[in-house]
Amino acid sequence: MTLGPLAGVLAFALVLLLILLQVPVAVAMGLVGLVAITLSDGWGTAGFMLGRSAFDAAFPYALSVVPLFVAMGVVAARGGLGRSLYTLVATLLGHRRGGLAHATIAACAGFGAICGSSIATAATMGRIALPEMRARGYADSLAAASVVAGGTLGAMIPPSIFFALYAVLTGQSIGQLFLAGVLPGLLGAGLYMLAVAWTVHRHPGHAPPGPRSSKVERLAALRQVWPVALLFGLVIGGIVLGWFAPTEAAAVGLVGALVLGARGLRREQRALALTEIALTTGMIFTLLIGANLFNYFIESTRLTDALIDAVAALGLNRWVVIALLMLFYIVLGALMDEVSMILLTVAPAYALVTGLGFDPIWFGVMLVTVCEIGMIVPPVGMNLFVVQRVGGLSLRTVVSGVTPFVLADVARLLLLCLLPGLATWLPQALG
Repeated sequence: MTLGPLAGVLAFALVLLLILLQVPVAVAMGLVGLVAITLSDGWGTAGFMLGRSAFDAAFPYALSVVPLFVAMGVVAARGGLGRSLYTLVATLLGHRRGGLAHATIAACAGFGAICGSSIATAATMGRIALPEMRARGYADSLAAASVVAGGTLGAMIPPSIFFALYAVLTGQSIGQLFLAGVLPGLLGAGLYMLAVAWTVHRHPGHAPPGPRSSKVERLAALRQVWPVALLFGLVIGGIVLGWFAPTEAAAVGLVGALVLGARGLRREQRALALTEIALTTGMIFTLLIGANLFNYFIESTRLTDALIDAVAALGLNRWVVIALLMLFYIVLGALMDEVSMILLTVAPAYALVTGLGFDPIWFGVMLVTVCEIGMIVPPVGMNLFVVQRVGGLSLRTVVSGVTPFVLADVARLLLLCLLPGLATWLPQALG
């Protein structure tokens, strides 16, 4: 039985309904896809696609980059590599009003360069930065918001798991996407620091200045940060210089994290790291299986072609389409986790955007940016809950300080639209 685009729309609506009913996203996508394929093509095709989806989720060589970067980020976090970064920037900026919040943003950006995960960055920096800011008299709302927002930089600054998934799903170059995230990631860090400065300007008592560190303390902190610089140079420098492909870089990064973080990986930390790697990797690949089933059905309904034709018939300016698409992603990101959001929607969105003539690398950066917004807005912003748990705070306290950081991300989206070269110049320049 041949089903039209309306069946695809109904399938999307059913998946979203199941998610709102707290059905796991992988189960919702897989169940709706399997039932829909059964109704349209019969049990034989459904059984074949069930086996094929599991195979396609695990077999592609390019996907091996995902568990490797997950493992590298977890080992770096559990091995204590983030603490040296925070100590360095805190000695440089901690004496200024709001300096520790600025230091948290900068440390998150640096740790994101060896982690690749927003949640891991927020959890690691939350454990390090929140006690220090509390001890210096910082308001919980500002301290928590700086960690929540700074943690999202792990999704943008390479190596990024989001970019790796987007590359595999769309056939783009992982290396070029990593390079595309560098300038927007640094821009995001700068805008977050402006958000901190604005908050401190309005509420000076929320971030009192601290004592100035001596030159000896700063030099000592600088000497401790070399493992992070070495690991980043190995991974990103190796990709840029052509020493190895992104998948090989992930393996090199994992070995480097194991060697450099070995001192901090005691027995209990090793057990926790292995558990976290297994759970995170299993979650991602389970989502991939469900997404493969669902996307097969969506493609059979030709919903993507109908969407492109409908947009063309409306005669909307292509930038209006992008604005509506970004608004849709921000709303969707507030309702579901970002990996699930990418796997659920990237196929039709990618076809629509490239059909309108937009650069796929640029769109990948835009997509990760709205994913970052989704990670810090309620009700499902994952970083909010991570920092709440790590800091022992109420959700109201964590949420109360994030508005300036959300506005900073919206400003970054606008700048990426006005200046697309922020995302495309570096990949083009470095080939």
